[in-house]
Amino acid sequence: MQLKDANPQQKLQEMCDCYMETDFAAQLAAMSRARSEDPREDAVKYLALAIMYGVTEKARKATFEKKGDEIRVRLKTADEKIELPPPDADLFEAVRGLIFDILHLEKEGGDSPLALGLRTNPLELQVKVKEKKDKTSLKIKFPELGD
Repeated sequence: MQLKDANPQQKLQEMCDCYMETDFAAQLAAMSRARSEDPREDAVKYLALAIMYGVTEKARKATFEKKGDEIRVRLKTADEKIELPPPDADLFEAVRGLIFDILHLEKEGGDSPLALGLRTNPLELQVKVKEKKDKTSLKIKFPELGD
């Protein structure tokens, strides 16, 4: 059920739920080839897919970085670093804006918890955003999940 006029956090939660049973890597790769006409919706989808991919891989952290024209998105697990298909500059900025809206951050960044209710399981993430000159770093720390 979709909420009418849902706030950005509710939209993110709904999108996580919508894509919970999908191949996150394939969906992220498909987003790099084609997107919708709604950049805000694409940002919600990209962030939801990245979060869900992190949860399934038992990631410790997801890092979104933009330095100059280079954009990287990585998941760090206990054993490896997984490179995700990076968004283009416009989508990166839309994801950044979404995080700022959800967490009510000021333009220089900050850190804050982000709680998502995924079906019957709560998920509390810690989000930290840093911005300096031509570099933006957005880090999402995942809770330690058991097997």
